[in-house]
Amino acid sequence: MQIEAVKAAYRRYAGIYDAVFGPVLQPGRRAVLEALRCRPGDRVLEVGVGTGLSLPLYPSGVKVTGIDVSREMLDKARARVTRRGLNDVEALVEMDAEAMSFTDASFDKVVAMYVVSVVERPQRLLQELHRVCKPDGEIFLVNHVRSDNPIIGAVEKGLARFSDKLGFHPDFELRELLDPSHEIAELSRINFFWKVMRVRNGVAHRRFSG
Repeated sequence: MQIEAVKAAYRRYAGIYDAVFGPVLQPGRRAVLEALRCRPGDRVLEVGVGTGLSLPLYPSGVKVTGIDVSREMLDKARARVTRRGLNDVEALVEMDAEAMSFTDASFDKVVAMYVVSVVERPQRLLQELHRVCKPDGEIFLVNHVRSDNPIIGAVEKGLARFSDKLGFHPDFELRELLDPSHEIAELSRINFFWKVMRVRNGVAHRRFSG
């Protein structure tokens, strides 16, 4: 998907996102926050932070930076941080996740919730996630992936032509993009459509930062 199409989609969603998508997607946010097992002092990057619905879920003492391409969504996230007094949120920055300005190995953990199937170049995004994560750090993904059920898979393939309007790729398959050196584990299935997955950084970080 083109970045301008993504921005346009989330410009449309910004005003209703919390009410419409918040309850549906919040179980995934809670599941990944439990899986993170953050400790005080950890630096976490949340890619696609949106309106900041997940920010109150981080434990005290965990330093969180959030990025998003949608200015309208970030405005709501900043208002949430102020309203809730979330002092551990270090920054909320408008930034393209496929070309992040952070230095290598900046974060202990990297989280991308509902993002990988939205960007124009998913493989480039994964490379950037590995680059900014510390060696032997962990990357957590919450995402829809293409169903193994042939009937549902066919429906998802048919919907793919409307990706720009939907704001994501309904026929996305993560494993096709992963290097064999990536160790991926499905931690939990949120519901029929969404999964929480962990990718260990390790060797992949050294490959992509070189």
